[in-house]
Amino acid sequence: MKILVGYVPTPEGEAALAAAAIEAELRGASILLLNTSRGDAYIDARYANADELAAAEAKLREHGVEVTIQQAVSEGDVAGALLKAAAAEDVVLIVLGLRRRSPVGKLILGSTAQRVLLESPVPVLAVKVPSPHD
Repeated sequence: MKILVGYVPTPEGEAALAAAAIEAELRGASILLLNTSRGDAYIDARYANADELAAAEAKLREHGVEVTIQQAVSEGDVAGALLKAAAAEDVVLIVLGLRRRSPVGKLILGSTAQRVLLESPVPVLAVKVPSPHD
């Protein structure tokens, strides 16, 4: 059994990582950590460096979770890369981190998250960064 986590080195990515670790522990599953770049810039802060990936892997292993890491350049289609990996790896759950949005931003959910939620053949767990009041 495998869980896919869409990881970026941001607070949202860390929230997704934490939720995926909990789900993997509960289900006795391994994790496929997928980090992608949109390929729209020479330097993409969403594309994790070796230290960020090592730290993410260490956090998962602290939970006793087996982890596989994949990185890809998605050429602008991050949702497609996530859905393709989910199908290829036969995952049972996809975990994504969501940004808090303004009222106008809520009308248009992030295109990546929206597409994954609508097109995924498996359940999707969408998590937010805990607010300071939580």
